[in-house]
Amino acid sequence: MQSEENMSHPQHPHGQSPGGHPTSHGPASHGHGGHPETIKETYSRIKDDTSGKPAIEYMKNMKNQLRLVFWETTVGCNLECVHCRRLDVSTTLAKDDMTTKEAFALVDAIVEVGRPILVLSGGEPLFRPDIFDIAKYAVSKGLSVALATNGTLVDDDTARKIVDAGIVRVSISFDGADDKTHDEFRKIPGSFKRSIAGFKRLKDLGMSMQINCTIAKHNVEQIDDLYNMAVKMGADAIHIFMLVPVGCGVQIADDQMLHPKKYEEVLNHFYDLSKEAKIQTKATCAPHYFRIMRERAKEEGITISPKTHGMAAMTKGCLAGTGVCFVSHKGEVFPCGYLPVEAGHVKKQKFVDIWNDSPVFQKLRDPELLEGKCGACEYKKVCEGCRARAFYDTGNYLAEEPYCIYQPKMARAGKE
Repeated sequence: MQSEENMSHPQHPHGQSPGGHPTSHGPASHGHGGHPETIKETYSRIKDDTSGKPAIEYMKNMKNQLRLVFWETTVGCNLECVHCRRLDVSTTLAKDDMTTKEAFALVDAIVEVGRPILVLSGGEPLFRPDIFDIAKYAVSKGLSVALATNGTLVDDDTARKIVDAGIVRVSISFDGADDKTHDEFRKIPGSFKRSIAGFKRLKDLGMSMQINCTIAKHNVEQIDDLYNMAVKMGADAIHIFMLVPVGCGVQIADDQMLHPKKYEEVLNHFYDLSKEAKIQTKATCAPHYFRIMRERAKEEGITISPKTHGMAAMTKGCLAGTGVCFVSHKGEVFPCGYLPVEAGHVKKQKFVDIWNDSPVFQKLRDPELLEGKCGACEYKKVCEGCRARAFYDTGNYLAEEPYCIYQPKMARAGKE
């Protein structure tokens, strides 16, 4: 799941992406244990605001509050998705997966930094026999815990264990709105039906559910079908992910990546769907959506606020290293699950020191360091471009986003 929106949200596309009460215009006060409030708490407080000011303040995140941690609990998985972020996914648990003791230590280290949402992802997290013990421990430490799964292993017993562990949201990934499209990408016949069944079991037990979809050429014409499927199934949210060329995604990039003009078209259409307000919507690994949202709102004469745009008013484009980070199954810390630039290692350094002092994170927190047209763009503080796609394209994570067609005003002025 890479979003910090919808709490609610786990996230990491290929199996994953589920915060005091001050005055409405003041800074967020400290919540439990002296930590800043969660996004869910903030949203509950300002959801009826129409000025947009509290949302902008939260979005800026000037103190670099850690809001979302994705932990790749294992590389073990029962599927072989062609767009997986990993090249070395295994059908068994890996020897270098963190032990239960190390997992508990990671939770303790995260709590030192704040109260972010902890997303248990993979691989397939349900491969870990101790996953429910880990979830319960994290909940006992005051964290909101989400689970990012492919859903195929969720039988009645597992569904009950997920609920009983105190997990607050489960995301299940779908790569198509029908058996054929989904199963061909997942490489396991019947996986679509099994994921649907897992979703329904959890929904029937009252779990908050989210659907994640990685959008590429094979399913781009199914966005409406996926959206309607999520609404019909009673999902609380749908997150669409724009394919990032990493891991197995590199091998299919030429065949599956959308043209930048198509990205623009898709994101504009997704904005139209979001206005129906039938379900929480989030475009992830698509930072230019937040530029489009502002362009469209300006055309409509609307001030962006939680009242008009929900949680999308409280977040921005690329959050890698600014409000979000990713911890690998070995303990490496990355800005996100798609940007393979190591910021530290939890087995070698204190997590709090990595989050506060990593040179990689420090650079990502300074939009003035962005290069190319991203550096010149008037929307850079709400978009920032996808740092992972920039890295894939150039080897430089501060380079311009290669899949954005927008020409900044400064660049246009220079050509006149």
